Amino acid sequence: MLWNIKVFGIVQGVGFRPFVSRLAEAFSICGSVANRGSYVEIFAQGEDISDFVKAITEQAPLRSTILKIDVAEIADEKIFTGFEIIDSAREVGDIFVSPDIAICDVCANELFDKNNRRYLHPFINCTACGPRLTILKNMPYDRERTSMGDFPMCESCAAEYFNPDSRRFDAQPICCNECGPEIYLVNGARGNAAIIQARKILAEGGVVAIKGIGGFHLACDAKNFSAVQKLRESKFRPSKPFAVMFKDIAAVRRECILTDAQLKFLDSPQKPIVLLKKNPAGTIAENVAPKINKLGAMLPYTPVHLLLFTYPLSLVPNFPDALVMTSGNPSGVPIAIDDVDAQELCSVVLSNNRKILMRADDSVMDFVNDAPSMIRRSRGYAPLPIFYERKKNKPVLAIGGELKNTFALAKNNLIYASPYIGDVSDLRTLGILKSSIRRMADLLEIEPEVVACDKHPRYQTAKLAAEFNLPVVKIQHHYAHILSCLAENNFHGEVIGVAFDGTGYGDDGTIWGGEIFICDAENYRRVGHISKFLQAGGDNSARDGWKIALSMMDLDCAKKLNLADEKNLAAQAFLLTNKINCVESTSCGRLFDAVSAILGICKSSSYEGEAAMKLQAVAEQSQTLAPIPLPLAPDTLPTDKLFAEILSRRIEGVNSGVLARFFHEQLAEMVAQFCENLSFRTKINTVALGGGVFQNSLLTSLTIEKLNQRGLKVLRHKFIPANDGGLCIGQALKAQSCL
Repeated sequence: MLWNIKVFGIVQGVGFRPFVSRLAEAFSICGSVANRGSYVEIFAQGEDISDFVKAITEQAPLRSTILKIDVAEIADEKIFTGFEIIDSAREVGDIFVSPDIAICDVCANELFDKNNRRYLHPFINCTACGPRLTILKNMPYDRERTSMGDFPMCESCAAEYFNPDSRRFDAQPICCNECGPEIYLVNGARGNAAIIQARKILAEGGVVAIKGIGGFHLACDAKNFSAVQKLRESKFRPSKPFAVMFKDIAAVRRECILTDAQLKFLDSPQKPIVLLKKNPAGTIAENVAPKINKLGAMLPYTPVHLLLFTYPLSLVPNFPDALVMTSGNPSGVPIAIDDVDAQELCSVVLSNNRKILMRADDSVMDFVNDAPSMIRRSRGYAPLPIFYERKKNKPVLAIGGELKNTFALAKNNLIYASPYIGDVSDLRTLGILKSSIRRMADLLEIEPEVVACDKHPRYQTAKLAAEFNLPVVKIQHHYAHILSCLAENNFHGEVIGVAFDGTGYGDDGTIWGGEIFICDAENYRRVGHISKFLQAGGDNSARDGWKIALSMMDLDCAKKLNLADEKNLAAQAFLLTNKINCVESTSCGRLFDAVSAILGICKSSSYEGEAAMKLQAVAEQSQTLAPIPLPLAPDTLPTDKLFAEILSRRIEGVNSGVLARFFHEQLAEMVAQFCENLSFRTKINTVALGGGVFQNSLLTSLTIEKLNQRGLKVLRHKFIPANDGGLCIGQALKAQSCL
């Protein structure tokens, strides 16, 4: 009796075929296993087929993800006498590409084992770890279809690669000191000497560009104020927080407050950046994350990172156990992946000759109520698909938004979001977006029949959508945010959608961003919003919270609070009074900026979200005031009255931190009250939260708490960003319903 078993999911590049081979031997199964591009196919003969299939699910490699298994008896008289791994073959179907995987503990131990032939090898990997997506040309995942095809295996590596008993059996990036890529300083030392020299430069307060799996980092000593300032000046980033890579968990615990749930992800195979509360007694330089109470922490995830921290101690005995590791790119532009671009960022470049075929910046994760809240989804997670079952599921390309861009390709019931791209307002980013779309479409074998984009008429992404010569579906920005939340939660049905965001093009031509909808995957209806205000300067006013604040108050109050100098105040007041270059706005993001400005926390931002982040940081460290009643209008949250109350108390001298906390709590209460009233009228008891404002973990946790107290179910993002990095998922979902 012959059985055909098809296993769908992340089953390529994770040691799945060797695992099946060993399992077959344990269950005395004869047959074969092969990659088929979109799945792994097994032919099996034996007495314990059901137990064999059960073991495949229960004992699958840690880094695999099985979505489903199809088992069918077939009429075939062929008799197998053993079990073999056969050559891969391409077949049409859903494709699952493994993200890049951090170095495993076994390889990390071998790296520093003097008796191991890969001792100090900067590219050590095995079937369970190493690069995947970033080196992949096309499927199925075999060495000749990766950038490792440029490095023929030596006899010793080949022996391991073809040996079913080896932990490197069928490991496509397999290599060693004899046959792998070479590490070097551009125009300098090569091999381990390059690592030693880079360590010396870092220990002495220098800055080094370091090539990783998906691109370059810019690194410096995270405890050295001068070194961090030098990096800030070279990157033109005056105050945006930098991520820090720590040598080990002990170093993280010294500098941060770490929960068990956060540790689980920090030390996972994905190794994301995790936002952790700072330890007040920590020693990280203040200018790493100025005036923010959280620190982006990550652990080493490549052999090169481990070597930088550890080898050789004797030559650099005072090497820091914490390094700034920020993306190697100019602000808003995708991460650099080649030596030429890296040299424009830094004079010292530690690189290698293994090509990066797809950029993958570090993923960034925050936590809400001790559960994940993804801020940037990229390395380690992309392009794992979202599963959303529906009848209309033809192939779609969703281009995403203008900021924090990611794009998505959808086919059948799967939506694949790309790694992080960047801000498409920069033409360099637009070019990279185009090439990344082509590569991902080829890799996933998806030929879109429709293109989805944002409704904003001036977005570069909207212009790009028209270049594909396909039908274009334009989707309202904040509706797409709610759809993204529905897709991640695989929710079918109507919800009350609360979309709190920065700025998005509204259906009425005004700026939206504080919206409440009744919606599902097919349609939406705007039923509420925050109080309207004038936004002078349109989208360009986003960096100056004081300008938004001025539109909500009189000039005398602005002067009392010293919002800006008299000349600028007068000029802005003239624009507002005469409604010159003014747009009506309901942007919740701009409301946060305005409150931050009147509280003296941040009047103008040097990076997106600075005012809101600093407002949250102050609020989290403060007590609050007694709540006040703020009656709701049928379609409006009275944020104008809330702003006026905070302004009045600020002028009276009430502490800024107390008022910052009061703002968060009152806004959450307004949302909960409005949704409760709406639920009573509509009988809809599920609320979906979306939009970049819900990156704010304080506001999100308060809103969830108050909604739950009223008996409402809450959907929120966990592994897809609530910000514009998740917009493409919602666009793809809507576009499929249009076909």
